[in-house]
Formats: sequence, C-alpha cells, structure tokens
Amino acid sequence: MQSCGVIFRSNSGGNTYHKYRKNAYLFIYYLIQFCGHSWIFTNMTVRFFSFGKDSMVDTFYAIGLVMRLCQSVSLLELLHIYVGIESNHLLPRFLQLTERIIILFVVITSQEEVQGKYVVCVLFIFWNLLDMVRYTYSMLSVIGISYAVLTWLSQTLWMPIYPLCVLAEAFAIYQSLPYFESFGTYSTKLPFDLSIYFPYVLKIYLMMLFIGMYFTYSHLYSERRDILGIFPIKKKKM
Repeated sequence: MQSCGVIFRSNSGGNTYHKYRKNAYLFIYYLIQFCGHSWIFTNMTVRFFSFGKDSMVDTFYAIGLVMRLCQSVSLLELLHIYVGIESNHLLPRFLQLTERIIILFVVITSQEEVQGKYVVCVLFIFWNLLDMVRYTYSMLSVIGISYAVLTWLSQTLWMPIYPLCVLAEAFAIYQSLPYFESFGTYSTKLPFDLSIYFPYVLKIYLMMLFIGMYFTYSHLYSERRDILGIFPIKKKKM
C-alpha cells in the first residue's frame, strides 16, 4: 500500500512538471508572436503618421520580412494542435493559416508589382489587429489570467475584421492576375502536352476562399458562443 502511494505521487509530480513545461513553452511562443505583431503594427502606425499615404506604398519593403517570419512561425500552431499541447480544431486553423501563407508568399512576395499596392497595407493592418488581440488573450490564458473585456474582444473583433480580411485577400489576388498572366509565374508545362496555367489556379482558389470563409466563420461563431457563455449576464432584481 505504501509503494502504491509513492507511485501515485510520482505520477502526479510528473504530470505537473509536464503541464508546467507545456505552459511555459506556449507562453514564450505567444509572447514572441505578440512582440512580432506589435512591432509590425507600431511600425506601420509611426510610418503612417510620419509619411502619410506614401508609407502605404512601401509597407512590404519596410516590414515584409518580419511579417513573413511571424507567419512562418505560426505554422507551429498546426503542430501544437496535432500533438495536443494546444486545444483547438485543426481544420479551421489550417484554413486560416493557408489563406495567409498563400496570399503572403505566393501572391504578394512573388510579384514585386503587387507589393506596392495599398491592399498590402490594409491586409497587414487587419492581420496584425487580430493577432495582437488573439496572442494577448492566449498568452494570459496560459498563465491563468483572464479579463472579461479581453475575452469578449478576442471573441468579437474577428466578426467584422475577418470578412474584410477575406475581401482584401480576394482583391489582392484580383490585382495580381495580370502580372501572373504577363510573366507566367508558376505556370509550367507538364509531360503529355499538359500544362498548368497559374491564373486559372488562382481563380479557382478565389472561389474556395469564400467557401473556406463560411466554414471558418461558422466555427469561430460557435466557439465564441461557447466561450462567452462562461460569463453569465446578471439580471437586475425587480
């Protein structure tokens, strides 16, 4: 009986240590992402007040590298969900991340002419607004800190901004089509007289983008309803 008690305490200690390491890792990850996105947003704000509309044209040249780093690192979140250290649904997060990766790396980075468009600045503003709030909420949740206002904001801000993000992403694809057609980027010929004409691929993805938005929006709305249900509304006594 005594040995059983020792084994039980050992397992409990191991589980506590494992949870501590997991939370410490997630906190550091969220903190790094928060700092990266905060730096981008602050940089964009300062540049806009300093140079006005001219700052919007060279947004990608000024902060594109940091943006690509943050979005590349965010792919770790798929691994987090897969191995179980982050509780979330894999498919909706996969759709959200692939949207940004395709727009940022395939559409914007590959076409220098698109990088100077105003839509790039708009996209970066939307993405960073959502991520700053999301990573702040996640970072504090890991260490057991919860603010009702922050929780409400993290579960509500996406409702107007996420559809605007998708519209801006669609507009970025639309503006990039002439350049993909002119330069033939990613278009290639395959054996047996087959070929891939990349503008057609983008047009197909454009339709899939709105289908994915509907699925992701439904999931986020359901998640919002479940999370905000934790905070009951107090009724006034008559």
